[in-house]
Amino acid sequence: MKAIDDTLIQPAVFNPALENFDLRPPEIEDAADIQRLIQESPPLDVNSTYAYLLLCRHFRDTCVVATRQGQLAGFVSAYLPPKQSNVLFVWQVAVHPMARGHRLGQRMLEHLLARSLPQPVHSIETTVSPSNQPSRRMFAALAQDRGAQCVEQPMFPPELFGQAEHEDERLLRIGPF
Repeated sequence: MKAIDDTLIQPAVFNPALENFDLRPPEIEDAADIQRLIQESPPLDVNSTYAYLLLCRHFRDTCVVATRQGQLAGFVSAYLPPKQSNVLFVWQVAVHPMARGHRLGQRMLEHLLARSLPQPVHSIETTVSPSNQPSRRMFAALAQDRGAQCVEQPMFPPELFGQAEHEDERLLRIGPF
Protein backbone atom coordinates (compact mmCIF):
# COMPACT_ATOMS: atom_id res chain seq x y z
CA MET A 1 0.00 0.00 0.00
CA LYS A 2 1.21 3.48 -0.70
CA ALA A 3 0.52 6.81 0.92
CA ILE A 4 -2.62 8.51 -0.26
CA ASP A 5 -2.71 10.35 -3.58
CA ASP A 6 -4.25 13.75 -2.87
CA THR A 7 -6.12 13.65 -6.18
CA LEU A 8 -8.14 10.62 -5.04
CA ILE A 9 -9.46 12.22 -1.88
CA GLN A 10 -10.77 15.72 -2.06
CA PRO A 11 -13.37 17.15 0.30
CA ALA A 12 -15.62 18.12 -2.63
CA VAL A 13 -16.07 14.49 -3.72
CA PHE A 14 -16.50 12.86 -0.30
CA ASN A 15 -19.74 11.11 0.46
CA PRO A 16 -20.77 12.39 3.91
CA ALA A 17 -21.73 8.85 4.91
CA LEU A 18 -18.15 7.77 4.09
CA GLU A 19 -19.15 4.69 2.07
CA ASN A 20 -16.01 5.31 0.04
CA PHE A 21 -13.70 4.09 2.81
CA ASP A 22 -12.81 0.52 3.67
CA LEU A 23 -12.13 -0.06 7.36
CA ARG A 24 -10.08 -3.08 8.37
CA PRO A 25 -7.41 -4.32 10.78
CA PRO A 26 -3.91 -3.24 9.75
CA GLU A 27 -1.43 -5.59 8.09
CA ILE A 28 2.33 -5.44 8.69
CA GLU A 29 2.68 -4.13 5.13
CA ASP A 30 0.81 -1.00 6.28
CA ALA A 31 3.39 -0.03 8.94
CA ALA A 32 5.61 2.28 6.85
CA ASP A 33 2.58 4.09 5.41
CA ILE A 34 1.12 4.44 8.89
CA GLN A 35 4.34 6.06 10.08
CA ARG A 36 4.21 8.50 7.13
CA LEU A 37 0.59 9.32 7.95
CA ILE A 38 1.53 10.06 11.57
CA GLN A 39 4.35 12.33 10.33
CA GLU A 40 1.70 14.29 8.39
CA SER A 41 -0.52 14.52 11.49
CA PRO A 42 0.98 16.88 14.05
CA PRO A 43 0.81 17.09 17.02
CA LEU A 44 0.91 13.27 17.11
CA ASP A 45 4.18 11.77 18.30
CA VAL A 46 5.89 9.78 15.54
CA ASN A 47 7.02 6.34 16.64
CA SER A 48 9.52 4.05 14.93
CA THR A 49 8.49 1.90 12.01
CA TYR A 50 9.21 -1.04 14.29
CA ALA A 51 6.58 0.19 16.77
CA TYR A 52 4.01 0.38 13.96
CA LEU A 53 5.02 -3.11 12.80
CA LEU A 54 4.30 -4.39 16.31
CA LEU A 55 0.95 -2.60 16.40
CA CYS A 56 0.04 -4.15 13.05
CA ARG A 57 1.05 -7.62 14.20
CA HIS A 58 0.34 -7.86 17.93
CA PHE A 59 -2.50 -5.33 18.32
CA ARG A 60 -4.26 -5.57 14.96
CA ASP A 61 -7.52 -6.62 16.62
CA THR A 62 -7.69 -3.25 18.39
CA CYS A 63 -6.31 -1.09 15.57
CA VAL A 64 -7.95 -0.01 12.33
CA VAL A 65 -6.88 1.47 9.02
CA ALA A 66 -9.14 3.35 6.62
CA THR A 67 -8.32 3.06 2.94
CA ARG A 68 -9.78 4.43 -0.25
CA GLN A 69 -8.88 2.79 -3.54
CA GLY A 70 -6.11 0.92 -1.71
CA GLN A 71 -4.52 4.05 -0.26
CA LEU A 72 -4.18 4.81 3.44
CA ALA A 73 -6.51 7.58 4.63
CA GLY A 74 -6.63 6.96 8.38
CA PHE A 75 -5.31 4.93 11.30
CA VAL A 76 -6.33 4.27 14.89
CA SER A 77 -4.08 2.45 17.34
CA ALA A 78 -5.63 1.15 20.51
CA TYR A 79 -5.28 -1.68 23.01
CA LEU A 80 -6.99 -3.31 25.97
CA PRO A 81 -4.97 -2.46 29.11
CA PRO A 82 -3.99 -5.69 30.93
CA LYS A 83 -5.88 -4.89 34.14
CA GLN A 84 -8.82 -3.12 32.47
CA SER A 85 -10.08 -5.53 29.83
CA ASN A 86 -13.38 -3.65 29.43
CA VAL A 87 -11.56 -0.40 28.54
CA LEU A 88 -10.28 0.40 25.06
CA PHE A 89 -7.28 2.71 25.37
CA VAL A 90 -6.91 4.75 22.19
CA TRP A 91 -3.27 5.66 21.56
CA GLN A 92 -3.35 7.51 18.24
CA VAL A 93 -6.00 8.64 15.77
CA ALA A 94 -4.66 9.97 12.47
CA VAL A 95 -6.58 11.08 9.40
CA HIS A 96 -4.85 12.18 6.21
CA PRO A 97 -5.12 15.97 5.77
CA MET A 98 -7.22 15.56 2.60
CA ALA A 99 -9.67 13.25 4.42
CA ARG A 100 -10.34 15.49 7.42
CA GLY A 101 -13.65 17.10 8.23
CA HIS A 102 -15.76 14.03 7.45
CA ARG A 103 -15.83 12.24 10.82
CA LEU A 104 -13.47 9.51 9.59
CA GLY A 105 -11.67 9.41 12.95
CA GLN A 106 -14.93 8.88 14.79
CA ARG A 107 -16.06 6.30 12.25
CA MET A 108 -12.86 4.31 12.81
CA LEU A 109 -13.49 4.41 16.58
CA GLU A 110 -17.08 3.23 16.08
CA HIS A 111 -15.74 0.43 13.87
CA LEU A 112 -13.44 -0.69 16.69
CA LEU A 113 -16.25 -0.58 19.24
CA ALA A 114 -18.39 -2.76 16.95
CA ARG A 115 -15.71 -5.44 16.63
CA SER A 116 -15.91 -8.67 18.56
CA LEU A 117 -13.25 -8.29 21.27
CA PRO A 118 -12.37 -10.75 24.08
CA GLN A 119 -14.41 -8.66 26.56
CA PRO A 120 -17.19 -6.14 25.95
CA VAL A 121 -15.84 -2.58 25.98
CA HIS A 122 -17.65 -0.33 28.47
CA SER A 123 -15.52 2.78 28.01
CA ILE A 124 -12.73 4.40 26.02
CA GLU A 125 -9.72 6.10 27.54
CA THR A 126 -7.21 8.26 25.73
CA THR A 127 -4.79 11.05 26.45
CA VAL A 128 -5.02 14.36 24.63
CA SER A 129 -2.93 17.50 24.96
CA PRO A 130 -4.79 20.73 25.78
CA SER A 131 -3.98 22.25 22.37
CA ASN A 132 -5.22 19.28 20.32
CA GLN A 133 -8.69 20.69 19.73
CA PRO A 134 -9.60 18.43 16.76
CA SER A 135 -9.10 15.31 18.92
CA ARG A 136 -11.00 16.86 21.81
CA ARG A 137 -13.94 17.64 19.51
CA MET A 138 -13.89 14.14 18.03
CA PHE A 139 -13.97 12.42 21.43
CA ALA A 140 -16.66 14.82 22.70
CA ALA A 141 -18.78 14.02 19.61
CA LEU A 142 -18.29 10.29 20.17
CA ALA A 143 -19.44 10.66 23.79
CA GLN A 144 -22.45 12.72 22.75
CA ASP A 145 -23.45 10.31 19.96
CA ARG A 146 -23.30 7.40 22.41
CA GLY A 147 -25.05 9.24 25.23
CA ALA A 148 -21.96 8.81 27.41
CA GLN A 149 -20.00 11.08 29.69
CA CYS A 150 -16.59 12.48 28.78
CA VAL A 151 -14.57 13.05 31.95
CA GLU A 152 -11.14 14.71 31.93
CA GLN A 153 -8.38 14.44 34.52
CA PRO A 154 -4.60 14.88 34.72
CA MET A 155 -2.49 11.96 33.50
CA PHE A 156 1.04 12.78 32.29
CA PRO A 157 2.45 16.21 33.21
CA PRO A 158 5.14 17.70 30.91
CA GLU A 159 8.02 16.92 33.28
CA LEU A 160 7.49 13.17 32.80
CA PHE A 161 8.60 13.51 29.18
CA GLY A 162 12.20 14.29 30.20
CA GLN A 163 14.11 16.68 28.00
CA ALA A 164 11.58 16.52 25.17
CA GLU A 165 9.29 19.51 24.95
CA HIS A 166 5.87 18.02 25.40
CA GLU A 167 2.53 19.33 26.53
CA ASP A 168 0.54 17.92 29.40
CA GLU A 169 -1.35 14.77 28.38
CA ARG A 170 -4.83 14.76 29.92
CA LEU A 171 -6.84 11.57 30.35
CA LEU A 172 -10.26 11.53 28.70
CA ARG A 173 -12.61 8.77 29.84
CA ILE A 174 -15.67 8.24 27.66
CA GLY A 175 -18.38 5.96 28.95
CA PRO A 176 -20.02 3.97 30.18
CA PHE A 177 -21.48 2.55 26.98
